[in-house]
Amino acid sequence: MNSESHGSDGKKGSDGRHTSHSSHESHQPIQRPIIQSRGDYQTLLSFQKAEVVYDITFRFAQKFLSKGDRTVDQMIQSARSGKQNILEGSKAATTSKETEIKLTNVGRASLEELLADYRDYLRVRDHQVWDKDSREARYVRDLGRRSPQTFELYREFVETRPADVIANIAICLIHQTNYLLDQQLKTLEKEFIEQGGLRERMTKARLNYRNQNRG
Repeated sequence: MNSESHGSDGKKGSDGRHTSHSSHESHQPIQRPIIQSRGDYQTLLSFQKAEVVYDITFRFAQKFLSKGDRTVDQMIQSARSGKQNILEGSKAATTSKETEIKLTNVGRASLEELLADYRDYLRVRDHQVWDKDSREARYVRDLGRRSPQTFELYREFVETRPADVIANIAICLIHQTNYLLDQQLKTLEKEFIEQGGLRERMTKARLNYRNQNRG
């Protein structure tokens, strides 16, 4: 072997340059991945609850609203938009934090619109919206703490209770989902401020690469 060719002990290699010490590597800044990983959207509690809201709303609209009533399609579409935009936002997270924030916001707005429809349904029929501290609302909150959240937790109530009870259950669940989305959006916005978007991460990674490989 050439006497100038040494291993990773920090001595000169065959090209005359010093090879890196492992201790040098430990001092280099940790680079965040350009394409960030994202957990399965189905594990998001906000998505699980939004899916339950959709399942309840579909059945509610079909059972209690008149055929031909524009509110049927409106409520179902709002519920679907809430669910789908959370899903699509989560999937977009790997490449675009901006898109994730935008779609999550759209989902949040769709659920707010659905909330207004349920309140309208109760109001024009002289039904009450449950107080948040009522026994019924507390019971739904207790159900909402179970994991995972699925329609099966609520099926019996949806299939056996009157329309005003089901509407109030949906309202409770929408409030829970919106709360989770508000917290989710705060986290996403904080991450965007701290880490930037894809273009910024690509530029930063490229500059770091150039700095580390200058002769």
